Amino acid sequence: MQKNTQNMTNMDFSRIKTVAFHTLGCKLNFAETSTIARSFELNGYQKVTFGKTVDVCVINTCSVTQLADKKCRETIRKAIRTSPNAIVVAIGCYTELKPDEVAKIQGIDLVLGANQKADIVAHINNYLQGNANNQQPCENEELRFFPSYSSGERTRSFLKVQDGCDYHCSYCTVAIARGKSRNQNIAKTVEQAVEIAKKGFKEIVLTGVNIGDFGKSTNENFYDLIQQLNKVKGIERYRISSIEPNLLTDEIIEFCGETIKFLPHFHIPLQSGNNKTLKEMRRRYKRELLSERIAKIRKFMPNAFIGIDLIVGFPGETDEDFRDTYDFLSSLEISFLHVFSYSERPNTPSANLQNKNSPQTKKLRSLELHELSEKKHAEFYQKHAGKTANVLFEHQQGNKIIGFTENYIKVETDFDEKLVNSIVKVKLLNTNKNGNFEIDLS
Repeated sequence: MQKNTQNMTNMDFSRIKTVAFHTLGCKLNFAETSTIARSFELNGYQKVTFGKTVDVCVINTCSVTQLADKKCRETIRKAIRTSPNAIVVAIGCYTELKPDEVAKIQGIDLVLGANQKADIVAHINNYLQGNANNQQPCENEELRFFPSYSSGERTRSFLKVQDGCDYHCSYCTVAIARGKSRNQNIAKTVEQAVEIAKKGFKEIVLTGVNIGDFGKSTNENFYDLIQQLNKVKGIERYRISSIEPNLLTDEIIEFCGETIKFLPHFHIPLQSGNNKTLKEMRRRYKRELLSERIAKIRKFMPNAFIGIDLIVGFPGETDEDFRDTYDFLSSLEISFLHVFSYSERPNTPSANLQNKNSPQTKKLRSLELHELSEKKHAEFYQKHAGKTANVLFEHQQGNKIIGFTENYIKVETDFDEKLVNSIVKVKLLNTNKNGNFEIDLS
C-alpha cells in the first residue's frame, strides 16, 4: 500500500537530496544499480549507505528462489522502518514477476518494471506530482536493453553485455522476469568499456543473463565481441562470468588461451551431472559436453579456475541420480562448486513434476557437494603454492589488502595504499586461516 501523497504533492523537490540503494541477487543487478545510482547523482542526489535515514531508497530485487523473495520483502520493510518518510522504490525480477505482492507491502511507494529502471528519477517526480500509480509493471511491453556497468565499489567493473534468456529451463523464471535475449551492438558495448577504462578500472567482468547468447538481437556473436573488447586500451584484464557449456565454443576457449587480457577463469552452469535430470530440467546438453569443455580449457589453460553451478534435489532426482552427479563431479578437474537447493517457482514446468524431494534430502545432498567443493578448492589452491602470479589488489579488509590472481586465487597481505588498483607480480606462499594465500612481494 502506498503512502498518502496529499502532503507530498506540495513538497519542495529541491529538498530531496539523499538516496540509498540495496541490491539483491546477481552481478547483473549490481551493474544496473550502479548505473541507476549515477543517474541520481547527475540529478543532484547524494548517495548514502543503505540503512541510514534518506529521502529516497531504491531496492533492486531478485526472485531466483523463495528465499530470495523473502529477503526482498524483508529488505523493503527495513527501508520503510529506517526512513518512514522516504520514497521507497522497488525494481528488479521480483517486481516484474509479482508486482501485486510487492505493491501490498505497507509503505511502498513505487513498484517499477524492467522498462522503468532507466527513468526512476522521472517516475519519482511524476509520483510526487500525483501523476503516477505506485505499481507500473511492464505487462505486454517489449523489454528494452538497459546498458549498465558498475563503478565506484571495487577495482573491477561489471559490464552488462546481454540481458534476457530464450532457454526456458523447466525450473527457472528468469526468462519470464527478464524477457527474451537481447543486447546492444558491439560498437556501443566497446564504447562502454572505453568509458570504464577512463574511470581508471583495470579489470572488467562481462555479465548478463546468458552472455554466450550475445548478438542474437544484433546479428553478431560473443566471439566477435571479446575480440573487439581485447583491443580497448587501459583495460588489462577481462573475466567471462557464467556461460552455458553449449555456448562456450572452441574458438572462445582458444582465444582466451592465446590472449593475455582474457583471464583463465570460467564459471559454467551445469546444474546436474545426471543426464536424466538434465533432460527433465530442459537443459540443452548432456554432461559429456562439460567433460569436453573442461578438457579443452585444460589443454589451452592448464591453471584455469573452473567453477560449476549445481542444483540439488530437483523433482525426481533419486539417491542414485544424485550419486551419479557426485561421482561425475569428483572425476572432473574443477576448482569450485556453487550449489543451490532446488526451489519451486510458480509458473514453471518443474512445479508440476511428481516425486519431490524433502527439505532434509536437499540439505544433505547440498552438504555433500559443499564438502566436495571445499576439497576441490583446496586442491586447486595447493597446486599453486610456490608459484608466481599477477595480482590485482582491490580493497582494504581490516589491516589487510585483498587481491586476486589471473585465475581467481584470493590473496592477502598487509595493507598498503599504494597497492590499491595495481597489478603486481607476487609469489604465492601458503594459505592462512582465512583460506587465502599469503604472498611474497619482494
